[in-house]
Amino acid sequence: MEINNQTAIYKTNFRLLGLSSTPGHQIFIFWIFALMYASALTGNFLLILAIGVCSKLHTPMYFLLVNLSVVNICTISVSVPKMLHNILNKKRIISFSGCTIQVFLSLWALGTEILLLSCMAFDRYAAICQPLHYMVIMKKEVCIGLATGAWIVGMASSAINAGLLLRLSFCDSKDINHFFCELHPLWKLSCSDISLNETMAFAADVTFTLSGCIPTLTSYLFILRTIMKIQSVKGKKKAFSTCSSHLLVVSFYFSTLMYIYGKPSSPNDEEEYKNIAIIYSVVTPVLNPLIYSLRNKDVKETLTKLLWRKKTFQQK
Repeated sequence: MEINNQTAIYKTNFRLLGLSSTPGHQIFIFWIFALMYASALTGNFLLILAIGVCSKLHTPMYFLLVNLSVVNICTISVSVPKMLHNILNKKRIISFSGCTIQVFLSLWALGTEILLLSCMAFDRYAAICQPLHYMVIMKKEVCIGLATGAWIVGMASSAINAGLLLRLSFCDSKDINHFFCELHPLWKLSCSDISLNETMAFAADVTFTLSGCIPTLTSYLFILRTIMKIQSVKGKKKAFSTCSSHLLVVSFYFSTLMYIYGKPSSPNDEEEYKNIAIIYSVVTPVLNPLIYSLRNKDVKETLTKLLWRKKTFQQK
């Protein structure tokens, strides 16, 4: 009986309701998200290329930034291509296996990004608060270990939470009020007991909060204290400029997550979660490369040289 039930689940198809059902809105949404997807891919690939070709950027911070760009590409590629496809074919259908894969990849990217931002905060702490020991603290083996650990922990957490979906059975309604598959909208369609799923998801939230947000905030408290001790205004500006891009990204990203988990529940939760999901799954991958590029002189110079070389080559 259980085997038949599992077989029925694997044959289940869901329908993603998306952001709007109005035909006029659909076309607008398609072009906006297609443009954002193209911008995210272009920006992150250019950032990775710039860091790869410029020896001056072969530092621990930029190694972690390459990993963050890879996460950004994964994050936006999980949801947007399927959403664009659904708008074009108008069926909005996704299989259970496809839905589970989306949940797994989105959770993996989300968890890894939180940990990478924490690692980058620690890197800025070492650079500003321990400058004489920076290359010892952030040596190659440490950087590789931090990045690898972030990917592995993120994958383990997402595998557990996505895997627990396999034990659920689903009711007659197959409409997911979202533009891609996430845990909470899927739980609402389940006829099974989801207490274990909720417990494990809560445990993951606590784990990533403790291992991500708290170390990041602690690092910046030490950074702020060190900057305040610097006597010259020029010295303070120079120290702050080394972490301003990361601080901007962290503030934007963590404020979004804190809003999700800190706000009281309301009847409009589903619509609010969709809007917030747009921020961390679509807007953030577009903004991150822009922030790190526009606020960094070395990256801007490298990108300018790359684009100039391409233009010169085309003219020849």
